Amino acid sequence: MKRVIETPDAPAAVGAYSQGTTDGSIVFTAGQIPMTADGDLLDDESITVQTRQALENVSAILEEEGATVEDALKVTVYMDDIDDFDEMNEAYKEYFLDNPPARSAVEVAALPKGVGVEIEAIATLD
Repeated sequence: MKRVIETPDAPAAVGAYSQGTTDGSIVFTAGQIPMTADGDLLDDESITVQTRQALENVSAILEEEGATVEDALKVTVYMDDIDDFDEMNEAYKEYFLDNPPARSAVEVAALPKGVGVEIEAIATLD
């Protein structure tokens, strides 16, 4: 049965979505942008800083359910400029040192609130 995940350690959902959902064995996070849990938008920061904040948000959602980024099976990274890939990848690697998950990185025309990166994850609880 589906259950909604909510944590004060990531930005609150402000639309018709949840920070994350689970069926007890798999966790799905919503796409996380570089916004702090307090609502500070980091859209003017470097892609490195934006990537780290988005991954901190993903981490907080996973941790609320007892998982970590090490449990991630698949991560999708959306960027508004694929030329930022190398910079994003350097920050991304800080979070996935061993046995990284499958990943897609996709350039999109625009992201919410004008940010440069949005990241979502699927993780296992087993």
